[in-house]
Amino acid sequence: MPGPVKSVREGLAVVGAGIGGSAVAHFLQQHFGPRVQIDVFEKGTVGGRLATISVNKQHYESGAASFHSLSLHMQGFVKQLGLRHRREVGGRSAIFNGENFVLEETDWYLLNLFRLWWHYGISFLRLQMWVEEVMEKFMSYGQSAAMPAFAGAMSLAGAQGSLWSVEGGNKLVCSGLLKLTKANVIHATVTTVTLQPTEGKPLYRVRYENEAGTGSDNYDIVVIATPLHLDNSSTIAFEGFDPPIDVVQGSFQPTVVSLVHGYLNSSYFGFPDPRLFPFANILTADFPSFFCALDNICPVNISASFRRKQPQEAAVWRVQSPQPLLRSQLKTLFRSYYSVQTAEWQAHPVHSPHTPLPRFTLHDQLFHLNALEWAASSVEVMAVAAKNVALLAFNRWYQDLDKIDQKDLMHKVKTEL
Repeated sequence: MPGPVKSVREGLAVVGAGIGGSAVAHFLQQHFGPRVQIDVFEKGTVGGRLATISVNKQHYESGAASFHSLSLHMQGFVKQLGLRHRREVGGRSAIFNGENFVLEETDWYLLNLFRLWWHYGISFLRLQMWVEEVMEKFMSYGQSAAMPAFAGAMSLAGAQGSLWSVEGGNKLVCSGLLKLTKANVIHATVTTVTLQPTEGKPLYRVRYENEAGTGSDNYDIVVIATPLHLDNSSTIAFEGFDPPIDVVQGSFQPTVVSLVHGYLNSSYFGFPDPRLFPFANILTADFPSFFCALDNICPVNISASFRRKQPQEAAVWRVQSPQPLLRSQLKTLFRSYYSVQTAEWQAHPVHSPHTPLPRFTLHDQLFHLNALEWAASSVEVMAVAAKNVALLAFNRWYQDLDKIDQKDLMHKVKTEL
């Protein structure tokens, strides 16, 4: 039997204040208790890829815009924080192939089903049933990423409807969790994590930089809640570890989000009279070379009297593209515009069934939460990772090893998925 284990003395550090970092700080505080100090380092703004952009004194989502109805962790956070779901403002969708619309949504559900069947055959029903099955099993276990198709199923889940977002902005979940946890948010870039020479449990020295200069502190437990990959110019260095820690791998898919306040060029989509343009959301089939999606978006605060702008009016459109839009491309999509604001994201890993998943545990009490993102990248997956990392850190600290490696768990999960 192991001897008594000392309590956390130096505190806990979390690197990153996106949904993963905010959620893991919350779960760590739940397990270790309110007296444990939790420092959260964030080089940008709290929320990470949950972010907004201000246009004409209104805020609009520029990052993750919505969540699936089966995102149970996010649903729980919203309820616990006293937040509300944003009121839905209806709008029709269509799929554009660069020349014309290949599929148009109507106001009649049965007609939409018929058009889907006519265009895609019975395959779309089989696909929907398969995605629903995978999502249900993920809700039951959510511990494994054994199947290469899992990432595809997660990405397709958003096409099924039943989506929601947070009134006031999705990033309020992150700031709310940190406030609830009473975490100490340090606005700085972490540069190195060094293993300190000590007897007994390891101690980690975290060095960081901000406008005030450089600093460092010691911690008993460190959770890296930010991607460590080749495209990240500020990848953290790990020093003093034997064998060395090398977690840099792969690359992320870049996505540019442009919020354009202006008048849509409906003629480009085959509607010379803008008053007759019926769609609020346009997806593309095999990108027409320069954009992936176009949405007439609503602000994060929607009053009871709010109405969506008519096609002939100036509205805020969100354009998603693989590269920043050129002026000529903006003129293709818009007759005229008042402003263009952009956010460039490393949206998600470039998934491959042949790429091994990174490890959660980099060292005894050093964890990489974003390792699970290489299986499937979504807000709910990061919340699942946060809960598991917090539980793993707690059980390892107090040496409850029987609660870590459960016999036959992986075989059961693989069989179910």
